[in-house]
Amino acid sequence: MSRRLDKSWVVFRSIENGEHDRCVDLFRRPDHSFGFEEFRRDAEDEGRWTPVQYYSGLSYGSEAEALAAAATVVGWLAEALAARPLR
Repeated sequence: MSRRLDKSWVVFRSIENGEHDRCVDLFRRPDHSFGFEEFRRDAEDEGRWTPVQYYSGLSYGSEAEALAAAATVVGWLAEALAARPLR
């Protein structure tokens, strides 16, 4: 799981790709809106997760909406979800 930009956001799901070098974190904010961010694992940085793209300004009303939006903008996510459906 990655490091959060804002510590008040609660990460409730972290989805990694098959190579385990990318992840999307789905989070909930204190105002009960949802969002997501994409990270990559950097070998040069001792395997720490670093941001690929910030989507922090985007806000969704539900977990399902945030996940659907993430799957449309993060190229590998739809394939990862198809391989390992969420419960």
